[in-house]
Amino acid sequence: MRSELAEKVVVITGASGAIGSAMALRFAEEGARLVLHYRSNRANAEALQRKLKSTESIIVAADLSKEVQVRPMFVRVLKQFGRVDTLVVNAGSWESRDTPVDQMSLRQWQHTLDNVLTSAFLSLRGFFQIVARQKRGNALLIGSTAGVFGEAGHADYASAKSAMAFGLTRSLKNEIARIAPPTKTYCGGRVNCICPGWTIVPRTAERLKDAKVIRRVTATMALPKLAKPDDMAGAAVFLSSDSLAGHITGQTLVIAGGMEGRLLWPGDKI
Repeated sequence: MRSELAEKVVVITGASGAIGSAMALRFAEEGARLVLHYRSNRANAEALQRKLKSTESIIVAADLSKEVQVRPMFVRVLKQFGRVDTLVVNAGSWESRDTPVDQMSLRQWQHTLDNVLTSAFLSLRGFFQIVARQKRGNALLIGSTAGVFGEAGHADYASAKSAMAFGLTRSLKNEIARIAPPTKTYCGGRVNCICPGWTIVPRTAERLKDAKVIRRVTATMALPKLAKPDDMAGAAVFLSSDSLAGHITGQTLVIAGGMEGRLLWPGDKI
C-alpha cells in the first residue's frame, strides 16, 4: 500500500521528543517534507534533522501555549513550503511526580492544561485557518490512555488528554469537513487521535526501572509489553494518509496492547 505522502508538508509539534522523533523518521521514509517543532530542546531537534539526511525539513521554536508565538510559526512554515497538509499535535508536558488532587496546586493544574490543551487549541486554530484557505488538510492529535482510563495522581494530565481525545477530536472532525469538504477527487478534511499507553521514552524511564511498575501497568493488557515510539509512528503515518485512511475521521485509536484499564489496588490489598 502506498501512503502518497511524498512531498506533503507535515508539521510535528514536540518533534524533539521520543514519539515526535519516531514519527518524523517514519514520515521522512514516505517522502514527506517536515516541520520539526520544539519548545526548548534545540539540540534534540537538530540531532533529529541530521538523521533525516536528504529529507527537506525546517526546525521551528515556539512555546505553543503562548498565542503570540504560534502565529509566527505558521507564517514561517508557509513562507518555506506554501502550505500545510498535516498537523500532528504532539507537544505537551507531564508532571512525573504523583500529585493527588487534594494536594495539587492551581499553578500545576493551569501549567499542565496550558501546555497540553491550550497549546493544542492554538496550534489547531492556526492550522484550521490555513485549511480554510487551501480547502485541504488533516490533523492528528496525540492523546494518552490517561485520558481514556484516568490516572490517579495525574488528574491534570488525564483531564487535558481526555478533552483532546474526545471532545476536541469529535468536534473538530465536523468543523474541518465544512472548511475542507469532500469532492470528486478529495476525501475531505479529517481529524483523528491516537492514545499511546505506557511507552518507553525518557520521561517514563525512571519509573520503568521498577519491575513492579512494569508488572502493574502490563497486567491488564492482552499483549503484556510496553510500547515503543515506533508503534505510534506507524499509526500516525496511516491516519495522516488520505489514500490509506481517507474515510476515517473523528476516531480515537488506543495503542496500548489491548489495555482494558489499570489495577486500582495491589494484589495484597484486595
